[in-house]
Amino acid sequence: MKSEGTSKKKLKKALKTSTAVVLLTTAVLSVIYRLPLCFESQNPAALAAAAFTLTNGEYKLENSKAEKPTASDQKPTESADTEPVAEKNHKRDKSTYYDSYGNHDGENKYTVEERTIGDTGTQVDNCFVKNKTGLSLDFDGLLSAKLPFSIDKGINSPQVLIYHTHTSEAYLDEDVDFFYDSFYSRTNNNDFNVVAVGDALTEQLNKRGIKTVHDTTIHDESYNGSYDRSVDTVYKNLEKYPDIKVVIDLHRDAIGTDENKVKPVFTYNGKKGAQIMILAGCDTDGERGFDCWEENLNFALKIQDKAETLYPDMTRPLNFDYFAYNEYVCNGSLLIEVGTESNSIDEATYSGSLLGNAIADVLLN
Repeated sequence: MKSEGTSKKKLKKALKTSTAVVLLTTAVLSVIYRLPLCFESQNPAALAAAAFTLTNGEYKLENSKAEKPTASDQKPTESADTEPVAEKNHKRDKSTYYDSYGNHDGENKYTVEERTIGDTGTQVDNCFVKNKTGLSLDFDGLLSAKLPFSIDKGINSPQVLIYHTHTSEAYLDEDVDFFYDSFYSRTNNNDFNVVAVGDALTEQLNKRGIKTVHDTTIHDESYNGSYDRSVDTVYKNLEKYPDIKVVIDLHRDAIGTDENKVKPVFTYNGKKGAQIMILAGCDTDGERGFDCWEENLNFALKIQDKAETLYPDMTRPLNFDYFAYNEYVCNGSLLIEVGTESNSIDEATYSGSLLGNAIADVLLN
């Protein structure tokens, strides 16, 4: 009986030992399996999250619950004094457009020159006006005058219209200092033309609580008659949305030669943007049917000054001259050019967002 009891004790001891060995071996193998996965992540935090605790011969993965975001992790609140929150850019489709890094064998290569254009003309508060009319105007008085219209914060109807007379005006696909023969700065691919900038502007105005409609109708299948076609689009929108107070025709400019293009840039918070230029027309003799030109100029000056206050060097001097384009449709109608064809699409859309913030400040003041 004694020997039988001893045998049972030995067997029990052996089973315990075997169990412990199996558990320990399993734990070690699990650690060996998990560690390479952690190192593949190239993230030290992943190593900490994958740490194992060995207790009582058992293993378990530490519970890595999602931590509450810190103040620096949370999405900042947008205000007049901050840069708009940039949304993650979607992947743009170059398959129907130009690719700076594509195959350009046999093509001539030309240059893109960066410049910051400003500080010329008549200074008005924080901004500059290039007065091409020869008129002696009190620009400071116009800037300080009350805006001739107001945004109604209590309605849920569009009060701003964004459209494009030259809808196919496009930008470079990348921030580069060169371009090839095959670069043609017009496209109906809305990932790379002024429609993308209009989207950014519209999004920012809507974020600031100003309901905005963006009409992307193509008006420039032919340059001839494009303004006649686009003003028809404007009137259709004004009829559909009678609360519209602001009408912006968004373009892009072109500076330089066929072999040396110029892109106007500025930098804000370490990020490069395309300079904008506001065009405000004049009609002193009534030939253009543009009776509200001084009120439009008031609006233009306010946007120009606000943009320069918030984002220094964002604007080229305001272009004030004898023209009307479609600005006669209402006293809040302007033509604004964002960058040139040699600015990158990212620079242009960034400026579209900043412009939206500046316009919102003027309208909500």
